[in-house]
Amino acid sequence: MAETVLDKFLRYVVIDTQSKEDVEDYPSTAKQFDLLNLLAKELKDLDVPQVSIDKYGYVMATLPANVSTNAPAVGFIAHVDTSPEVSDTDVKPQVIKNYQGGDIALKGVPDLFIRESENPPLKFALGKTIVTSDGTTLLGADDKAGVAIIMTSIQHLIQHPEIPHGEIKIGFTPDEEVGNGTKYFDIPKFGAKFAYTIDGDTPGELNKETFSADACTITVQGRDIHPGSAKNIMVNAVRVVSDIIARLPKNQAPETTEGYEPYIHPYVLEGGVGKATVKIIFRDFKTEGLSVLRNVVEKTVADVQALYPKAVIEIKFVEQYRNMREGIAKDPRVVDYLSEATERAGLKPDWQPIRGGTDGSRLTELGLPTPNIFTGGANYHSRTEWVNVWGMEKAVDTVLHLVQIWVEKSK
Repeated sequence: MAETVLDKFLRYVVIDTQSKEDVEDYPSTAKQFDLLNLLAKELKDLDVPQVSIDKYGYVMATLPANVSTNAPAVGFIAHVDTSPEVSDTDVKPQVIKNYQGGDIALKGVPDLFIRESENPPLKFALGKTIVTSDGTTLLGADDKAGVAIIMTSIQHLIQHPEIPHGEIKIGFTPDEEVGNGTKYFDIPKFGAKFAYTIDGDTPGELNKETFSADACTITVQGRDIHPGSAKNIMVNAVRVVSDIIARLPKNQAPETTEGYEPYIHPYVLEGGVGKATVKIIFRDFKTEGLSVLRNVVEKTVADVQALYPKAVIEIKFVEQYRNMREGIAKDPRVVDYLSEATERAGLKPDWQPIRGGTDGSRLTELGLPTPNIFTGGANYHSRTEWVNVWGMEKAVDTVLHLVQIWVEKSK
């Protein structure tokens, strides 16, 4: 019997693929190849032709059209890595069948629950199967749910040649979680004219807008000395960087914003008296708004520098990705057909802006329009991550309808 999307998902999540920030290697962790090589093998075992994996870890494959069609080649993409923020080692999935509501205990950590009050999407999961971790790690639905959805869709198309489809391109990427998922992605080699990442959230949610994103690292050089003889000599870098963080506007933080509101987010703090660093990300749906956020940080640093004239404070800014909205709008077919496919799968399309980014953000910017499809998951990057298996199944249905619509509309 063919594996279900749940079978595949449970096999993939136990493979440690956590990526790592601030390393020169690509991918950032060699262990990502464990899953990437497996996926290449599984595609070959399905007799998918033109399967390749390159030195960077990109897995690409082509499922040829099974009908004569003018439909353009369409791609489906998911990333294999998991967030550096929470461990991905020794994931122990919990499969909860026939969920009847209420909080979900994560058995590996006392008093850790997925709270019904904090998870409105649980309403879509009543009577259905949910998968969580045991709470000691994240689950890895971001984005191994997407990987499983693509692999299940391809398996189904091969086993059901009566389903008409054009040329389908398949791509699996590393290092998306550290902002480098498309760093060496060869768009001409991939060969798609349009693509979809499967890296979204609740069933029916679709995305054609993302944040535009930049980041910075602030480094404070202080002066360390024994605290007993520190007066007028010590420059405490911890205190300096703490003042910078404390002065950032609290009404522009992730925890105080929603929808289209921008934010400034300090997310990594390291160091000691002699040297301390803080990493900050900026997010705004308006690309021009990033310069406003940058000015806020620069002014904050200047104000704190005046308080600590002996400290040396440096800021390094990095451009990350841009809102996919303008690139998607150049050819509305890519989203119109996705809406129709979602409806055929029995769901109401729910177009939501992503308060984050996907590989599709950068791919769209580079000329490959790539909106995003739901996976059924929630609470990504945390130990309370979970996925609705019915949502994964509906994503498979959406993909199967989508490839047929591209053929139908191209006649």
